[in-house]
Amino acid sequence: MYSLRPLTKPEVCRVGGASRFPGFATLLLGLLFLMAYFTPALRLAGATQSPPSDKHDPNPALASTGPTLQLGDGRGGSPGNSVAEFMYFVPLISLEPVSVVKSPGNTQRARMLSATRSTAGSLLASCEFEFNGKGNQQYVFDHSEKIHQHEPELKEGGSLDHQLGSISVEGAGRVRIEVEGTIAGHVPTVTEVRLRFNVGGRPSLVTIGLHDIGYSDGEIRLRNETVARVNTLIFRRKPGTPKMEITVAAVKRKGVGNNIWQNVMGGVKATTANLLLKPIAVEPAGNEAMLNFGLALVSEAPAFTFPPASKLKAAALASQP
Repeated sequence: MYSLRPLTKPEVCRVGGASRFPGFATLLLGLLFLMAYFTPALRLAGATQSPPSDKHDPNPALASTGPTLQLGDGRGGSPGNSVAEFMYFVPLISLEPVSVVKSPGNTQRARMLSATRSTAGSLLASCEFEFNGKGNQQYVFDHSEKIHQHEPELKEGGSLDHQLGSISVEGAGRVRIEVEGTIAGHVPTVTEVRLRFNVGGRPSLVTIGLHDIGYSDGEIRLRNETVARVNTLIFRRKPGTPKMEITVAAVKRKGVGNNIWQNVMGGVKATTANLLLKPIAVEPAGNEAMLNFGLALVSEAPAFTFPPASKLKAAALASQP
């Protein structure tokens, strides 16, 4: 058993068996105190301290990266990706601020079903994704800055025609992503990525809202509001301003019904619209991200992480009634 021995006289530090430096213990205690006092400050200034994580940052615009898509083919019970993750390219390519509105209880998810690839002399890939679940998600574009820039012309009777007001994804469906590219000196380069939303004879689950912007009765007003069902979005690598090409299946006035006649007329209008619908300028970083996404699909990468979308509003993913 251990017992406590009372000190009857001051102890001294013995080095090499000799009694030396009777004040050394006091000095040592003082040094330990100083180290403890300054250590917090050293930790704060140290370069080895891990940076704060933005994993739980409520503002998506401040995130260091965009979402990561899982590119497995769905085998093994993979749940795939949420529609917000899959469609993250929309705010990424936008030149204007974008708000995202998701229906309450949204269960939409996307997962890869199959993929065929070839790297024999050139890059080719065709990857089919399935959208399942219920609900809808809408991306709304804010034209405030554009309106402000063109306000004098608008007040003089001018208009901003064929503006992209929204992109909506509703319900279930299938999407095929087709990739083309070249190989030079073992270096692959993707030159085109096509997203086809009308796969397997199913109608596209993606629609876009188009409108003209004009000035009337002292206020900015939207005119000629139409809704077009999207068949294809195309991204290309070529000189000049990056642009996204769009082909549509049907064009209708906003709020028009869904009867046979309206569908026939919508198809006729779509034919005309595809002749007149000009490619839309997109953010260069977003266009490059879509081409890199295509490269990830060709190279059988297990996942792909989008860069952050600077145009995504902080109040994104608000629910709509």
